[in-house]
Amino acid sequence: MTTKSTAPTPSERAALGRDARTRVPRSGHGRYEPDEKRPDPVDVIERQSAARVPELVPIRYGRMLESPFRFYRGAAAIMAADLGAAPDTGITAQLCGDAHMLNFRLLASPERHLVFDVNDFDETLPGPWEWDVKRLAASLEIAGRENGFGGEERGTVVRRCVRGYRERMHELAAMRTLDVWYALDDADRLAALGSRRAGGEARRRAAGAAAKARTRTGMQAYAKLTHVTGGVRRIAPDPPLITPIRDLLPGAEGHDVEAMLLSLVEDYGRSLSSEHRHLLSRYRVADMARKVVGVGSVGTRCWIILLLGKDDGDPLLLQAKEAGESVLAAHAGASAYPRQGERVVSGQRLMQAAGDILLGWETATGLDGRERDFYVRQLRDWKGVARPETMSPAVMALFGHQCGASLARAHARSGDSIAIAAYLGRGDGFDRALVTFADAYANQNERDFQALAAAVREGRVTAETDPDHRR
Repeated sequence: MTTKSTAPTPSERAALGRDARTRVPRSGHGRYEPDEKRPDPVDVIERQSAARVPELVPIRYGRMLESPFRFYRGAAAIMAADLGAAPDTGITAQLCGDAHMLNFRLLASPERHLVFDVNDFDETLPGPWEWDVKRLAASLEIAGRENGFGGEERGTVVRRCVRGYRERMHELAAMRTLDVWYALDDADRLAALGSRRAGGEARRRAAGAAAKARTRTGMQAYAKLTHVTGGVRRIAPDPPLITPIRDLLPGAEGHDVEAMLLSLVEDYGRSLSSEHRHLLSRYRVADMARKVVGVGSVGTRCWIILLLGKDDGDPLLLQAKEAGESVLAAHAGASAYPRQGERVVSGQRLMQAAGDILLGWETATGLDGRERDFYVRQLRDWKGVARPETMSPAVMALFGHQCGASLARAHARSGDSIAIAAYLGRGDGFDRALVTFADAYANQNERDFQALAAAVREGRVTAETDPDHRR
């Protein structure tokens, strides 16, 4: 907290933003050229893989090779190095760190309202606010290419996204501090707004997405992921994507992992508020399994844990996911938190308007004697995931606009909305610059995608066909 004598005035904060234009003009964000010392992209990915479960790494590469967009989802570390090598505004906020379009989705608030928010914080860290905007903009360009959109259509999509960020940041800069903190993006309000802007198609898509999200509950996941065997409710095996511990490590090693996870669930409750810790105590652990998740996260240690309350009809599914160092740390500085799980949880709580009441963190020791950090959350709770491959240019432009606006709200909770808004200005110079940047970076992404494909052909790395074609 700043004191009365040290707190900058709104005019001083605005001047800070305008002064940043002298260091990095808004038009300068349109330039992207690979740094002379740019590392080999395959080396960057391989360094990440070295700390992961070896037998799962080929699945990661297989998923990344399905398309340039899937590659991009797994290449946050590559882009972090590219962004870190370029000049930045020096104005920081808590970053998502991997703000591509599929990391924005419909979520349930603790009050059981459906909201739209950013939802992936594995790489969260304070850093220059524009890094998140650039990653989001490039993801829309890449998805548009995959859909066969023309250059003008893709440019419109990216421009609408960045305009959504800029205009929302100006709105937030004019709000009271507490109102910024309480702001959220209600899904029903966004759907109504979208239907006016994009017509009947957007209205139908928004209504369908909201209805589907409301069905993606813990009970739906429970029915899908578990079955009764021998009169006991168990997690159903679907190897290699879901492997119960009893199948993964039969015998003494499996018992040791079970004991580790039991301790993890019990101990992580200390990171929850007292009432949520009490809620967790009402459940007992019934089963555990290893789960393969995402694209970039494949190979990290991730466990799903089935808990039961009063009976078999009262389930709770938790996911405990390994948290490593953020890909931004080498370029934005190390986290202030000593534990990476705490870094993830703190960043999520800071950026999200409506968070998971059971989100927490803990450290556990594996069979190899190494301590690893984890964060724990509910496995599924009214989550609606976008399907860009089904979007028309108009719908993707609307979706991008909402992603940009939501990202601005998330940044304003920790960053200086007045300084950022002053830097952006009222004109569309920054918007147009990021259209150029997104196009150039999509070209770089395609080159990196081809580099991984060549590495597989040459036998440098091994890729396996994704056994799960349902995502």
